[in-house]
Amino acid sequence: MSLDGSSVLVTGGTRGIGLAIAHRLVRDGAGRMVLGYLRNDTAAEAAAAELGKAGVEVVLVRGNVASESTIAKLAAAGPYRVVVHNAATGVIRPALETEDKHWDWTVNANARSMLALTRATAPAMEAGSAIVAISSLGAQRVLDNYILIGTSKAALESVMRYLAVELAPRGIRVNAVSAGVVDTEALEFFPNKEEMLATVDRTPAGRLVEPDDVAAAVSFLCSGDAAMVCGQTLVVDGGFSLKA
Repeated sequence: MSLDGSSVLVTGGTRGIGLAIAHRLVRDGAGRMVLGYLRNDTAAEAAAAELGKAGVEVVLVRGNVASESTIAKLAAAGPYRVVVHNAATGVIRPALETEDKHWDWTVNANARSMLALTRATAPAMEAGSAIVAISSLGAQRVLDNYILIGTSKAALESVMRYLAVELAPRGIRVNAVSAGVVDTEALEFFPNKEEMLATVDRTPAGRLVEPDDVAAAVSFLCSGDAAMVCGQTLVVDGGFSLKA
């Protein structure tokens, strides 16, 4: 596909899966890339320099995507042809060790921000534009220590479906990509990291999902080939979730 030099927003776009998505959309023809990030200035500047080598304009927006001020800054950097909500955070611990403040932090950043971001950006998006949310298998399956993030991702997918129905008459497609285990820096925060990496042994495809796999799915959902894909969650897990 070709994004014809359009502006694209990727939240959480300076590292890991988000950065892979940004690179893919640049290859797809994006001419201007807005990257949202939370706090790692060094990684953000490195990502901007890396993407800039392709000749695109890169705009960095620092802040918590759950805050009104950050949403306002992201919207002001538009309008966009593509919005990808990849930013995610959360407290990783068993259910009985969580606190209400952990719930608020996780759900606000991962799910509520999707609604706020769409409210702020969709009015300026033209027909043919696309919004994609990045989810995870924990939205549908029970994973160790994942109750808060998994619940927030389930809420994210629900928000996505409601937005898809409401925005489809405007010609704006809204979908999600649900990724299996991806070996990125984020995995370092999981106490059961080694167990998660071992899921490769029961994955029919014989390997873990890579950031570029997720980016390819996002690219498809942003393309004209996905014109009739509306409100769906595309699972990219090498078949892991199919087995009992």
